[in-house]
Amino acid sequence: MNRPVMDLLAPTHLVVLLLIILVIFGPSRLADVGGALGKGIRDFKRAVNEPENTSDAVTKAPGEPGSRG
Repeated sequence: MNRPVMDLLAPTHLVVLLLIILVIFGPSRLADVGGALGKGIRDFKRAVNEPENTSDAVTKAPGEPGSRG
């Protein structure tokens, strides 16, 4: 029985799965889980997009040797 994965994840299957999860966790707990998941995704995107702080980027004060100002 070699069926593609898309056949196993048909929209009706996803709806049934979401209904089962809703019955198990309840609406309030599901909202908490969704909020935590959203916060985790936002934090991950922020961490991926923000530049790294490296010690190689040293800023020099104006007037110091090697500075442009």
